[in-house]
Amino acid sequence: MDEEQELTPDVAARVEQRHSEDRVLDTGALRALAHPLRVQIYDILSQYGPQTASSLAEKLGESSGSTSYHLRALAKQDLIQECTDRGTGRERWWERPIGGVSFANADAMKTPAGRAATQIVMNEFFRNRQEQLVNFMNEGIASAGEDWQSGTMISTATARLTPEQSKELSIKIMALIDDAVDKYRNQTGEDVRPVTIRADVFPLPDLGGQP
Repeated sequence: MDEEQELTPDVAARVEQRHSEDRVLDTGALRALAHPLRVQIYDILSQYGPQTASSLAEKLGESSGSTSYHLRALAKQDLIQECTDRGTGRERWWERPIGGVSFANADAMKTPAGRAATQIVMNEFFRNRQEQLVNFMNEGIASAGEDWQSGTMISTATARLTPEQSKELSIKIMALIDDAVDKYRNQTGEDVRPVTIRADVFPLPDLGGQP
């Protein structure tokens, strides 16, 4: 490993500080989010920015009354908030607060209700993201254009690591993602689109017979 690839203490400290401020969802927030449509609403606000009940209804094929009800349920747990600088009394805009969230709450996992809510939220969240990936591979690649095709990466790899090495790799990846999010979060202009960034680092099950 050359010097440029090493994990420096300042990078590690920056990542640790940033994610120490992530909101760990408590049981109440997890239960409020534990509904397939609410996960979709939350994810759209995360990926596409502020929306109204009407715009969400159009995207999701639901009634505005339904999306409005679920928006209020999410807002009660501060999962989303009303945009104070836009909208009217008739057309309220909603956004997801800036900052990371974690579904992994050790206290919530100690209760059946907490475990059930966590499972629903995580299953729906990753099902939605996986569906986006599959749709892009099936349809989006062909229609994205050469510029977007060259700017897209869908890749998997396997390495044999210790827990410490896995943590180091995870911190490096998080640092790159954090920098991109901070730099381009509010970027607008021609050819700018929301881009989803995925990073998975986890141990595979031990199948035995490995050297």
